Amino acid sequence: MTGSNQGAHSVANASHTTEALRGAPEPTTEHHKLDLLRFTTAGSVDDGKSTLIGRLLYDSKAILEDTWAAVERASNQRGDSYIDLALLTDGLRAEREQGITIDVAYRYFTTPKRKFIIADCPGHEQYTRNMATGASTSNLAIILIDARRGVVTQSKRHGFIASLLQIPHLLVAGNKMDLVDYDETVYQSIMDEYRAFASKLAVQDVVYIPISALRGDNVVNKTDAMPWYDGPTLMHHLENVNVTAGRNLIDFRFPIQMAIRPHQNFRGFAGQIASGSIRPGEEVVVLPSGKVSAVRSIVTYDGDVEEAIAGDSVVLTLEDEIDVSRGDMIARRHNLPQAADQFECILCWMGEEPLNPQTGYVLQHTTRQVRAFVAELNYRIDIDTLHRVPAQTLHLNEIGRVKLATTQPLFYDPYSINRATGGFILIDPYTNNTVAAGIIRRKASELDEIVPPAAVVRKATNVTWEEAAIGRTVREERNGHKAAVLWFTGLSGSGKSTIARLLEQRLFSLGCQTFFLDGDNVRHGLNGDLGFSAEDRKENIRRVAEVARLAFEHGDLTICTFISPFREDRAFARSLVEEGRFVEIYVRCSMDTVKSRDPKGLYVRAERGEIPEFTGVSSPYEEPVTPELILDTDILNPEESVGRIVAALRSLGLLSHDL
Repeated sequence: MTGSNQGAHSVANASHTTEALRGAPEPTTEHHKLDLLRFTTAGSVDDGKSTLIGRLLYDSKAILEDTWAAVERASNQRGDSYIDLALLTDGLRAEREQGITIDVAYRYFTTPKRKFIIADCPGHEQYTRNMATGASTSNLAIILIDARRGVVTQSKRHGFIASLLQIPHLLVAGNKMDLVDYDETVYQSIMDEYRAFASKLAVQDVVYIPISALRGDNVVNKTDAMPWYDGPTLMHHLENVNVTAGRNLIDFRFPIQMAIRPHQNFRGFAGQIASGSIRPGEEVVVLPSGKVSAVRSIVTYDGDVEEAIAGDSVVLTLEDEIDVSRGDMIARRHNLPQAADQFECILCWMGEEPLNPQTGYVLQHTTRQVRAFVAELNYRIDIDTLHRVPAQTLHLNEIGRVKLATTQPLFYDPYSINRATGGFILIDPYTNNTVAAGIIRRKASELDEIVPPAAVVRKATNVTWEEAAIGRTVREERNGHKAAVLWFTGLSGSGKSTIARLLEQRLFSLGCQTFFLDGDNVRHGLNGDLGFSAEDRKENIRRVAEVARLAFEHGDLTICTFISPFREDRAFARSLVEEGRFVEIYVRCSMDTVKSRDPKGLYVRAERGEIPEFTGVSSPYEEPVTPELILDTDILNPEESVGRIVAALRSLGLLSHDL
């Protein structure tokens, strides 16, 4: 409660001396075994959040002497006749001067029954984004309501965000009951209104407690001022609520923060276990590579351990030498997360500038960063009514449902199953500011649906297809190999053209008939009239696919190198040749690597906004789902890649083993 007019009452009385506030007892072994509850406080401005936390810290004797001295000085400088407990958490100078909370203040305290980490979140509407930050890791949310003002929009907004973030426990505290003479009717009216609102939220456990944070009524000790209330105190509820609710203790997910190799005899992978548990000897898979290994050891600061669980920061060593780097994820072999690059999400917009569906953002998911684009804004949610409202954009603190596309797949679980791997943030690539927090509801399967090829094939009227005088089968017999379309797809700079040219040289040396279609070359002639909008890109691939079909019917091994970012377009190209003759080769490479190559400076120009609709920067790339071949050019050099392609062509029966 900062900036309150309750200053006449001093909490620094004779029974609460400075000496009593000089710190909590020294930790013991039993202390380390206590459960940990993370909770957040939220509500409208001046509802008393900071004062409540100050009261909890004060009564649990978790205030250090120097901290208390600083609070005394700050109270005196403000001219208060009392020591304001709210200043224990209002750490910023601007907060102390204005009497409001701006930043999220984290505090720790302990009781004989439990350890606590508190996130004191701002009440001002403009800082709602900070509330989402503080609530993202919480097991419980306290929504404070000023008994004098009743339920306001911010009370609802914070409750709605808590439900979106699937915080399992909600505690609604009617605060400042002393200023309404502890009137039961006032309290019941407020609680009835909030119950009606909360009934629409996806929160199963909601508890209501009347309190006075300033006076301490029903915070730690029961009060005689409200005999009509026979429920628990706020502290009793905090000490006894189930802390495991909402935690995923089954699905092992270990996002890699960094690889550690202090010397040649040790190579481990550091990170924090997001969910589940792991033991040495268990089989695991490294994503995205799909490499399988087993856990050799679990290393901690205190030595090796036999088990690590969610929340533990550890280093895992594996039985096999596998390339693992930041952004990868380790999971159990038979319990894998989902993988997708298009999602149905809920966004809480935090940016000062509104959402721009025409630009790209950086999506941070666990330790992985990828480019992301808002493919569709379905609706905005009206906080007061919870109704869905049509919207063209999202402004500060607005919440909406969107379809999101990413340039590379994420390995995730739906937020309803796993909060750790179902949440993400969006970052403005130009300012590096966090502009949104989101939760993944499910894969946006409707975005993945490929339009049946027959529906997109264009046919001219009043013309007849002329069969070739020399059929493809005859040409294949003379060539000594079968015809096929070898379709290279991947980001600019991934190495498609380099590998394709080297492949053509290899095939030519083997006596094969080839035909080469390069993305840049066709733009100089055949497709010189096209731009780079989604429609023009579709037409670009349509024309190229038709030319590839003609070369295929001519008996050639037709090599096509095109970014071709959309699955639907690649599916159309595949549909033009018979089954088994279209070889999709996904040249996969990390965004960091393609940017470091970037011989034409395209990524730099695109990030400056000079090249609109640039794949991977301002336009999405839809990764192939089941390509015939994947070439990881972060690892493979061009010669190795060509060797794998030739081996695949022989395996598919397109090249004989004699060639």
